[in-house]
Amino acid sequence: MFLLSFRIQPNTKKTNMVSSSSIFFIFVCLLLMFVPVAPKNETVFKPMQELKKLKRIRSHLKKINKPSIKTIQSLDGDLIDCVLSHLQPAFDHPMLKGQKPLEPPLERPKGHNSSDENIETVQLWAESNEFCPEGTVPIRRTTENDVLRASSLKRFGRKIIRPVRRDTTSGGHEHAVAFVNGDQYYGAKASINVWTPAVIDPYEFSLSQLWVISGSFGNDLNTVEAGWQVSPELYGDGYPRFFTYWTTDAYQTTGCYNLLCSGFVQTNNRIAIGAAISPRSSYKNKQFDIAIMIWKDPKHGHWWLQFGSGLLIGYWPSFLFSHLQRHASMIQFGGEIVNSRSRGYHTSTQMGSGHFADEGFGKASYFRNLKVVDWDNSLLPLTNLHLLADHPNCYDIKAGKNNVWGDYIYYGGPGRNERCQ
Repeated sequence: MFLLSFRIQPNTKKTNMVSSSSIFFIFVCLLLMFVPVAPKNETVFKPMQELKKLKRIRSHLKKINKPSIKTIQSLDGDLIDCVLSHLQPAFDHPMLKGQKPLEPPLERPKGHNSSDENIETVQLWAESNEFCPEGTVPIRRTTENDVLRASSLKRFGRKIIRPVRRDTTSGGHEHAVAFVNGDQYYGAKASINVWTPAVIDPYEFSLSQLWVISGSFGNDLNTVEAGWQVSPELYGDGYPRFFTYWTTDAYQTTGCYNLLCSGFVQTNNRIAIGAAISPRSSYKNKQFDIAIMIWKDPKHGHWWLQFGSGLLIGYWPSFLFSHLQRHASMIQFGGEIVNSRSRGYHTSTQMGSGHFADEGFGKASYFRNLKVVDWDNSLLPLTNLHLLADHPNCYDIKAGKNNVWGDYIYYGGPGRNERCQ
């Protein structure tokens, strides 16, 4: 508070003019005293920091968005680039430089039959009936906005670090899964019901997938993973998308989603990893699923991925891994969500269809025809199947078996409800 007094001579015009000028000058000085001024170095630093960040992002985008010979516009706004197969991101890896994708393995696992995959889904970008030419692979183009949504450039395209062991201390990640362990596994197969679960928070996700796991549950964990996910942070929308993942150190510094780093080698020109799946299932209406099989080629040891009725997508080279160079020690099937508790209570992000397992077909989400691949490259039904739901009042799971679906599970739930707070 300032107390100022002014002495003005009322009888002279000149004095009035000077006094008025003085009052105006003092008023401006007072105004400037109360206007907050940012430190000079801060006003310079912030734009410079942003420019450096954008420069790093654009450099990274140049690295992962390879030159294309054709680009296809998807109905959901995605751009699908047709990239020459030997120029895809995998071949930036030092051990793959100068090479080309391998020819498909001569034999698939014994007992594989595509006739049970009678409800087929495709991808939204392919509904235009445009495809990438032979000798190229379709890659979803990554944008600046995709990267800016991530917590950092370093973590872009990677899962949040968290333990995989299925317990209630899993760092905000919640699961409803079926698993087998205690043996040596060389692959797995399942048909996964596709839905569009609501994801409430932009930094949460909901996924349904198959995990092939080896190593201890410490820093040496190896996994290859595939399924569908809804992830607003990664993709910027609420569509379910076909995805892959791999890691050799429990999600710390190795591996990534899809083709966002060098690792997975794509060989197929009709399926874009990371692209939206269409059509999707709806409650009490028609159901759609995707068949996924992962197995270790006995000849070269690479882990191959198959989608739908026999479409080979590509492979994870065996040299990426430590434990998975030999075999897997656990196979898991099921759902996972992130519960950030951003509003102070349990999230309403849905898993699967958003309905509990007891509701059954047409209402709850399912996996059917669950199988594992043994040492003889044979697909076998499951033995000693275990079920685990971290928070069964939020998301649950149940298993069954019949002559049509073989081993199956129903799983999922709505998240927050009167029993899930």
